[in-house]
Amino acid sequence: MAKFAYVAISESGTKVTGVVDADSTAAATTLLNQRGYIPSKVTPESASTGIIGRINDAVTPIKPWDIILFSKQLGTMLKAGVPIVKIFQILENQTDNRKLKQVTAEIIQDIEQGLSLYESFKKHPIAFSPLYCSMVQAGEASGSLPEVLDRLIFVIEHEYKVRRDVKSALAYPVIVVIFLFVAFMILLTFVVPRFVSIFQRAKVELPLPTRICMILYTFIFHYWYLALGLTAAIILFLSFYLRTERGKYVRDYILLRIPLIGPLFIKSAMSRFAAIFAILQSSGVAVLEIFKILSGTIGNYAISTVFDRVAERLREGRGISEPLKSAEYFPPMVVNMVAIGEESGNLDEMLSEVSKHYDVEVEYATHRLSTALGPILIIGLAVVVGFFALAIYLPMWDLAKTIH
Repeated sequence: MAKFAYVAISESGTKVTGVVDADSTAAATTLLNQRGYIPSKVTPESASTGIIGRINDAVTPIKPWDIILFSKQLGTMLKAGVPIVKIFQILENQTDNRKLKQVTAEIIQDIEQGLSLYESFKKHPIAFSPLYCSMVQAGEASGSLPEVLDRLIFVIEHEYKVRRDVKSALAYPVIVVIFLFVAFMILLTFVVPRFVSIFQRAKVELPLPTRICMILYTFIFHYWYLALGLTAAIILFLSFYLRTERGKYVRDYILLRIPLIGPLFIKSAMSRFAAIFAILQSSGVAVLEIFKILSGTIGNYAISTVFDRVAERLREGRGISEPLKSAEYFPPMVVNMVAIGEESGNLDEMLSEVSKHYDVEVEYATHRLSTALGPILIIGLAVVVGFFALAIYLPMWDLAKTIH
């Protein structure tokens, strides 16, 4: 099939544009007529347009907020009893994101061919996560898709908020470290060498900090190609290694053991675990399927590996709390609440409480991280400034002594 760009008039009289997959221009026109559009222009999408489209897709990916808005509109129209094909035609017209608009157009074709919503969504993992697809499947099977979408929107908004808070906490230190590195390079390559030339002409013996600066300067100035090649090699190695399962595991394992950052990630994972587990179970998803979904959506490969191990033990019929007791990263409170929930038959309610608790913990840990990073960065800045101050002023004192 080829892609055809179209301009058409909808049933409400508004102008709509988009792209459809069809075998020919005539087939594309027929498909648009079936959707209730009056085509005014249908043309094959050119190669240049395709390249520009791919660039636009890369620059403007589907963001969580796009999916949240999409899901809210979908749930509202389902509750209002709007026909499913009509719903997605409206969503296609109202979606501003080019990539999501194209996905919606393909979903319309799949539904018209008899596929379920779950099967249609599953074909687009770039837009709909395994969690999203599984909850849609559960909603379709139980006949309560609007209610399930409401729970799904809560999960997506919750995860979006947690990730936004963590990113905002880490943004300031990252910026400071970048500027600190730039300042270090400027001092090393422009400031210190000028003073060293003065000291050498005066035949002043250079102290250790100054000699270290000159060794670094000589390496960067005369052997910059080695430094550049070594940096490129390290980046390439890490980019390939971190795509492997072992690399992802090592990266996330190390992150979880960094003070302040590790506990924040663990608490965030526990909050997501509890919230997603509670909603999936209340939606009728099987426990083993829940752990499979959690393994793919928890956001940390080291913790995902633990979920896989727990799932293996669940297959042996040991309940949920028993495997969690020996699982790494699961605090006793989570295990105890799961055990109480299993015994009382209110597991989803217990996990909802766990999620609320860890939401507060994540906020506190984020605030604590932001508070602690300030003094740490100040100490780092003081070390760098102090090192260069010693490298410059120690020889100056020796030079002053020789003058007197």
